[in-house]
Amino acid sequence: MLTVKLICAGKLREKFYIEAFREYEKRLASFCKFEVTEIPEVKTSEAPSQGEITAALEKEAQVILDKISQSMYVIALCVEGHKLSSEGLANLISDRSVAGDSRLCFVIGSSNGLHPSVKQRADFRLSVSDMTFPHHLFRVMLAEQIYRAFTINAGRKYHK
Repeated sequence: MLTVKLICAGKLREKFYIEAFREYEKRLASFCKFEVTEIPEVKTSEAPSQGEITAALEKEAQVILDKISQSMYVIALCVEGHKLSSEGLANLISDRSVAGDSRLCFVIGSSNGLHPSVKQRADFRLSVSDMTFPHHLFRVMLAEQIYRAFTINAGRKYHK
């Protein structure tokens, strides 16, 4: 069975996000082994300098990269990534599985993004929109899209 790991900077705190995310975790269990790893978001001042942001991203990157094994196919979520439709994400997941990748890892950075070292480690960079979303909402959205991708690949009617 395919393992899908989600590494996220920050912890879900709002009850409605937690409940929505848990629903997709539950649904995904019939398609894959779904793992979530939350890493602490490094706090910065209210108006951080670029140097402070870079230092925070470096600290987060060290923790993120320690959580990624060499055998994982890594998908970094970043604004400069490739945009895919839901069907495109389904194809990516299917193609990776056919290619023998049994462990996929999606990485969501902090509100400051991802350090370049994480993006360089990624096998694929994914952008879902030019819009900005709260990271906690985006985590729910990504879980839903991963679930949708599995249902597309299984030929289920969830995707319309």
